[in-house]
Amino acid sequence: MTRVVADISISLDGFVTGPNAGPDNGLGDGGEALHTWAFSGDDEDRRILREGTARSGAVILGRRLFDVVDGPKGWSEQVGYGATEVGKPAFVVMTSSPPESVRLTNLDWTFVTTGVSDAVAVARQKAPSGRDVVLMGGGASIHSALEAGLVDVLFVHLSPVVLGAGTPLFTGGATRTLVQRSVTVTSTATHLVYDIV
Repeated sequence: MTRVVADISISLDGFVTGPNAGPDNGLGDGGEALHTWAFSGDDEDRRILREGTARSGAVILGRRLFDVVDGPKGWSEQVGYGATEVGKPAFVVMTSSPPESVRLTNLDWTFVTTGVSDAVAVARQKAPSGRDVVLMGGGASIHSALEAGLVDVLFVHLSPVVLGAGTPLFTGGATRTLVQRSVTVTSTATHLVYDIV
């Protein structure tokens, strides 16, 4: 069965971007430190990134994150989801209005205007059998999917940085019980995996 996996890097104080995040400053001030693990030479960091990419059948992101990755300072052949891996998943963007054009035309983009439940349904259809639907963010998208009870597994890459402000992942809402499945400590992050029950 296809799992819905929320996968996100977070600071010790609970932020998924630094302050002043926007299209030209995607991770906000100081937010690049959240993803140090994804570019490290640590063997365990590389394994976690490689395995996560290999499991991805379809990836969901919100419109603000899409505007960052598709913007002029966004993804390229060298930087982006699965950029150094073989194959690329389908991408599903939650938005109130699709963009007029897309810069990254070599990727499979689908724009869903009817909410997170429909975005997950579309992503499930696009994901090959046995592969995960991955919610990569932003924080509001993952939060809304958690609130809707649509997430099966939460992957948190806890970065050793305190940002002080930015985009929080958790902003209240329903209580969720998590079952810890694994903890991997590397030189750049603590990688935590939880089942959501």
